[in-house]
Amino acid sequence: MYRQKTNGVVSVPLLSRAKEVLAKYKNDDNLLPVISNQKFNSYLKEIAEIVNIDKRLTHHIARKTFATTVLLYNDVPMEIVSELLGHSKMQITQKHYAKVVQKSVSSVMLDLEIKLK
Repeated sequence: MYRQKTNGVVSVPLLSRAKEVLAKYKNDDNLLPVISNQKFNSYLKEIAEIVNIDKRLTHHIARKTFATTVLLYNDVPMEIVSELLGHSKMQITQKHYAKVVQKSVSSVMLDLEIKLK
C-alpha cells in the first residue's frame, strides 16, 4: 500500500487478529470502511463513554498508545516502531518516545541487577 502523507510504499505484516478484522469487513473497493478523522474520533468518544474511560480519546492518542503500549513495551525495536508509524527519520520516533525507552532501559537494568546477584 502507499502512505497517504508521503506516497511511499509500505508493506506491514499483520497479526492474526488484524487479519480476522480485515476478512470481516472486506468489500470490493477497500479493505476497511474509509472514514474521516472526525468520524473516527467520534467513534472513539462513544467507545470511551461505553467503557467508562474518563479521557479524551483521539486518533492521535490511539496512535501513540499503539506505539508505546503495544510496540515499545513489548520490546519491538525502535527502528520497526519508526517504520510502522511512517516517520521519515528515526530521530522523530526517538524524540517522541524517548521517555518510554528510558523506562525500558531502567527496567532492563533492574532485571540485570537481579540476575547478577
